[in-house]
Amino acid sequence: LQVEGVRAGDRFLAALAGESDPETKRKAIGKVFVDVFDDASKQVENAHWLAQGTIYPDVIESVSATGGPSATIKSHHNVGGLPDYMKLKVVEPLRLLFKDEVRRVGKEIGVKQEILGRHPFPGPGLAIRILGDITAEKVRILQDVDRIWIDGLKEAGLYDEVWQAGAILLPVQSVGVMGDERTYEQAVALRAVTSTDGMTADWCHLPYDFLAKVSNDIINKVRGVNRVVYDISSKPPATIEWE
Repeated sequence: LQVEGVRAGDRFLAALAGESDPETKRKAIGKVFVDVFDDASKQVENAHWLAQGTIYPDVIESVSATGGPSATIKSHHNVGGLPDYMKLKVVEPLRLLFKDEVRRVGKEIGVKQEILGRHPFPGPGLAIRILGDITAEKVRILQDVDRIWIDGLKEAGLYDEVWQAGAILLPVQSVGVMGDERTYEQAVALRAVTSTDGMTADWCHLPYDFLAKVSNDIINKVRGVNRVVYDISSKPPATIEWE
């Protein structure tokens, strides 16, 4: 399978500039996603299909798949169809499957475990893990924090015990001390949950010494962060992602 990546970070940042409402951000991301894909598809001869990895929880949170009473919890950019001006047809083979069912299908067709076992990652990316408005600097901070968090789980042999993990950049700053100097920098939250299908989840009871090590690594290595907290909320009432 030949895969071509498209660098569209500037387009997404421009569309998100000044936006802090979660639903507004999700809808802006969805529009840019469609526009970028439309532009890319025009460079491919005889492109007829848009394949998406939509799964059932995406549908349930966006709108009831059967017209039922479930409320819209969050918009998902891959739910709701394509604009009329796009001539592509959508194919979503996993649309009515939960994550555990998707993994069983993958195992049956021979997908490698290192791929099947990867944590779910939100379609809108880190944009919904940055609370408030989004800037390139905030993205840089969260990328660095998230890398330390995920790498730490892997190095400690805890990654496969967690269903999903991620870092959230909070819209608050706090006072800290580095050496003899006062700091006033960002706070981040670490999230790790256990689940089967993503519809319900419990916070992951990770070892305190591990959390302490990761916290110290983040504060010492990521410029702009001086406080780390751990999210111990379950779903429901909280969702796995903060936005």
